[in-house]
Amino acid sequence: MFESLGDRLQAAIDKIKGYGKITEENISEITREIRLALLEADVNYIVVKEFINNVKEKALGEEVAKSLKPGEVFVKILKDELVDLLGGEKSDLYISGSPSILMLVGLQGSGKTTTIGKLANMLRKKYKKKPLLVACDIYRPAAIDQLKQLGRELNIEVYSEGTNDPVEISKNAIKYAKEHNFDYVLIDTAGRLHIDEQLMTELKNINAEVKPNEILLVLDSMVGQDAINVINGFNDSLPLTGAILTKLDGDTRGGAALSIRHLTNIPIKFIGVSEKLDGLEEFYPERMATRILGMGDLMSMIEKAESVIDEEEAMKAAKKIKKGEFDLDDFLNQMKQIKKLGPLENLIKMIPGAKKMGLTNVQINPKDIAHIEAIIQSMTMEERRNPSILKANRKIRIANGSGRSVEEVNRLLKQFEEMKKMMKMMKNGNFKMPF
Repeated sequence: MFESLGDRLQAAIDKIKGYGKITEENISEITREIRLALLEADVNYIVVKEFINNVKEKALGEEVAKSLKPGEVFVKILKDELVDLLGGEKSDLYISGSPSILMLVGLQGSGKTTTIGKLANMLRKKYKKKPLLVACDIYRPAAIDQLKQLGRELNIEVYSEGTNDPVEISKNAIKYAKEHNFDYVLIDTAGRLHIDEQLMTELKNINAEVKPNEILLVLDSMVGQDAINVINGFNDSLPLTGAILTKLDGDTRGGAALSIRHLTNIPIKFIGVSEKLDGLEEFYPERMATRILGMGDLMSMIEKAESVIDEEEAMKAAKKIKKGEFDLDDFLNQMKQIKKLGPLENLIKMIPGAKKMGLTNVQINPKDIAHIEAIIQSMTMEERRNPSILKANRKIRIANGSGRSVEEVNRLLKQFEEMKKMMKMMKNGNFKMPF
C-alpha cells in the first residue's frame, strides 16, 4: 500500500535535507518530483495541483526561510498537507438508537459482503455489544449463503428471508433486532456491475423505510480515479456518511484514498488491510500520512497487538519472566500470540525508520514459526521446563519427532537462551536499546 509513492516522496525529502536553505529554485525541483509521484499513484490531477501549490506556498514562507533545518520543516509541511488531504481528523461512526442501523452499499465485486462481516466483528470486539447481519442482496448468486457462512465463522447471527423484498427484509430485521436485544443492525445490500436506476431505487426505498444512522460506501481501492465517479453516483441518490476502502493490501497505487475526501467531502472511515476477518482498520488520516512518508505507525501497531493478544496470558508470562521461570512452554505460547498479529512483515513496516534500517524488505516465512512449534511440541513436559537436560540423544529424538534437523533444534535452543539473557538484563535494569 502506497509503497511506490512513499519511496518517491522519501527520495524528494532526502534531497531537500541536503540543501543549506530552501530557495524557489530547489523547491520547484522537489515539488516537480512530488507532482509526478502523486500523478503516477493515480491521484486526481486537480487534487495534485492544489496540493503542490499549498506545499510550495508554505515552503517558501517566512517560517522556512528562518529555519536552521529546512528539511525538517519541509517534512512537517508535507505531512500536514497530506493529513489535510486525507480528511484531517478521524471520522467516527455515528452510533445512536437501539439498535444502531448501518447500511453498506457498493458496486458488485467491491468486497461488500466480506467487509460487512469484518465490520460486525470489529464492532463486537470494540464495543463488546451484539451485532446482527441482514441479508438483503437477493440477486447475486450465493450472496446470502456467503453472508451466512461469514456469520458462522464469526459466531454472529444472520437475519435472512431468502429472496423476499429487501425493503420488507430490512424492516422485519430491525423489528427482530429490537425483540432480541441486538445493539447493531448491519444491512448487506445488492450491488451491480455499474450504477443503474433499479439499484438506486431499491437502496433509496430501504433508506426511506429504515432511516439508517450510517450509509457506508464500500469501494475497491484498485478502481483508481473512477472512484470519484462511483462515489458521486451513489451520493446523488443516497446521503452517504462515509466510505470503506477495500484491498489496500493489494497492488494498488492508492490514488483513490488521496483524492476521495478532497473531491467528494465523503470521509474514509475504514480500510481493508487483509483478507482475514479481522483485516479491517479504522482510518486515521495522520497515521496514514506518516506511513506514506516512511515515519511508521506505532499507534496502529500497539492497537493491533492489544486487540489480539490475550491479556491474561501476557500477565502470566510477565510474572514468570520476573521470577526467572520463563520456559519453552511459555516461549511456545508467545509464538502463538505473535501468529495472531498476522504477517510480521506488515507490522515491521509500521516501525518508525524501518525503511532506512532496511527492514521493509524482510521476508518472514510463516513456516518458520510452524517449525518452532513442531520442535517444542515434540519435547516432553520435563524437557520444555528444563531445556538444560537436552543432550544429543534427546535432540535426535526431538528432531525425528518434529520432522526437522538437529541443527534447527540447536538453533531454537540458542535463540531461547539469548532471549532469557535479554529478559534477565531487562529485569536487572542493565538493558540498553541499541540506538
